[in-house]
Amino acid sequence: PHNLREVIGACICVLENPEADLKELMQHVKGPDFPTRGIIMGRSGIRAAYKTGRGRIVMRARTHVENFGQNRERIIVTELPYQVNKRTLIENIAQQVRDKKIEGVSGLRDESDRQGMRIVIEVTRGANPDVVLNRLMKRTQLQTSFSVNMLALVDRQSRPKLLSLREVIDEYLDFQKEIIYRRTEYDLRKARERAHILRGLLTALDHIDEVIKIIRESYDDAQERLMERFDLDEIQSRAILEMRLRALQGLDRERLETEFSELTERIKRCEEILGSEEILVNILKTELQEISDTYGDERWTEIRDVEYDIDIEDLIEEEECVFTLTKEGYIKRIECAEYRAQARGGKGVRAMTTKEEDYVETVFTASTHDVLLFFSDRGQVYKKKGYMVPSAGRQAKGMAIVNLLPLEKDEKISAVLHCRPEDLESYYVFMATAKGKVKRMNLSLLRNIRRTGIRALSIDEGDTLIGAMLTDGGERILLATRNGQAICFEETDVRPMGRTAAGVRGIRLRKGDECVGVCRWGSGRFLLSVSENGYGKRTPLRAYLRGGEAAQSRGGLGMRNFKLSEKTGKIAAAKVVNGDEDLLLVSDDGTMIRISVSEISVQGRSTQGVRVMRLSEGSLLISMAKTDPEEETVCHDSESLDEDPEFLEEDDFNEFEDEDIEEDELEEEFDDDDDDDDDDEEDDD
Repeated sequence: PHNLREVIGACICVLENPEADLKELMQHVKGPDFPTRGIIMGRSGIRAAYKTGRGRIVMRARTHVENFGQNRERIIVTELPYQVNKRTLIENIAQQVRDKKIEGVSGLRDESDRQGMRIVIEVTRGANPDVVLNRLMKRTQLQTSFSVNMLALVDRQSRPKLLSLREVIDEYLDFQKEIIYRRTEYDLRKARERAHILRGLLTALDHIDEVIKIIRESYDDAQERLMERFDLDEIQSRAILEMRLRALQGLDRERLETEFSELTERIKRCEEILGSEEILVNILKTELQEISDTYGDERWTEIRDVEYDIDIEDLIEEEECVFTLTKEGYIKRIECAEYRAQARGGKGVRAMTTKEEDYVETVFTASTHDVLLFFSDRGQVYKKKGYMVPSAGRQAKGMAIVNLLPLEKDEKISAVLHCRPEDLESYYVFMATAKGKVKRMNLSLLRNIRRTGIRALSIDEGDTLIGAMLTDGGERILLATRNGQAICFEETDVRPMGRTAAGVRGIRLRKGDECVGVCRWGSGRFLLSVSENGYGKRTPLRAYLRGGEAAQSRGGLGMRNFKLSEKTGKIAAAKVVNGDEDLLLVSDDGTMIRISVSEISVQGRSTQGVRVMRLSEGSLLISMAKTDPEEETVCHDSESLDEDPEFLEEDDFNEFEDEDIEEDELEEEFDDDDDDDDDDEEDDD
């Protein structure tokens, strides 16, 4: 459906300017005009439809946001797209909210009355109404597409043909011209027939007495005698005989002459119309304008220049956030500003409220616009954008991750990577398992991830994925174990593998040991290790090279990384740092502290470190993450262990060789042929 005034305006434009192009026509015909009003998003679909006869026009409901209550907002819908049923729409929204396919909606009701339509969608406290509305547009009939297919029967053979806007107008105008032409021909024929009869009547009126006498004296030959006597034809004589004598006697000459004169003018006008295209076109223009003036109205459907594919990220401010995931599977994001930098050894602030048996297990920092890749302990990978993780306050529990990701029963997330969308084609993913296996593959293999996730690593029974990271393909890799061992080898020692490959051995583990961290050399200058009881240290990376220069061989036992004791506990986490970052440390009771990495001592591999976090009785440090430093940090004296830590000078890296590990153990490498053959075979699991 279109607006009558606009269509007539375009028709008159073509009549006045037969060379008018599409651009000129679209100054009159803006686009479809639907009786249900609504909003058309963008003009490209309209232009394509008018140019080719086919197109797709996207329509949206008319909405606005109202404030109510205390910091509450609601979305009001006042107009719907064409052919959308209000009741069906409301039922669909309600069902998707119940199924948790649409988040951020706390209430839904229909307040429509005689004054007009009003659908109220209440937004949950703290949710962005623009984001909620965008999700509603994408998942419900608040946004629909209307297909344009201008197929018409043309030519005398009624052949179906796809027409452009100009062709439609031309066909319509040609049809209207034909109507006017045929109508004029009909009027001319009728006028001539009536004028012919009037001539006979006027002739009879001139000889009325003789005509009446012939009619009275003749029984069956009156028509022939009239035709012979007054030179009339059959039509004229029949018209005279069909009149009663009283009516014939009462004919008014003046009226007949006036009618005959009018008919003569009408005949002349019809002949002019039939003989002049210009006169015919002027008549058509006049008639179209009269229709527009009588029945035309203003446009109902608004057309907005913005296209309908609005990126939801355009509605979300990009900012760095802290993302936390608890052992029981609750995830949330918090603005980094909520954590001020504290001195090493501080008590920290409570990161969230957890159940007595729950604690924060994973913490990382990322942008709201980053791609988040969630790697499960079973080797599956899932993809989300940072803003899809719900924002929550520092002490809020967050959302159950099973409501964010389609995890299977007992499946847990063990690693999360974040990258810019454009980086998906440029990097590798390097993964490590608790049993010391490692794998490298192209990040591009994870470009298209189904909503249900895809396999990134085939996991052996009893093994789990403990870490994943992005690399450029030429890094040195560090693996750290819970019992204080570490190994450094070249990334190129691990060839790129297929998406479902199981990997190769990265480090040989002693009984009871397992990997707790996988790091890349190029991301910093030090290996930062922290223990379960809150002790940590920075060790220069060169200390993990043989002779301070060469990397170790993949698959060996490695060398000592941390001197463990009952006081320090075992290693909780290890990361490569530069020294100018801030560090987020999390304990299993939900306490989080932010400190500057520069406050942590630089020590050798065989030392015990210094206290980096005071823990409550019975609690353990379980996770750490790096974040950008704040503008201001505070620095206090550090509390160390009873024994003085040994500080490592830049030129003394080679002094820290392990005494309890034989040299041949450092160089030992296991045969990996049975680990990495037939691992590149792809499937869709």
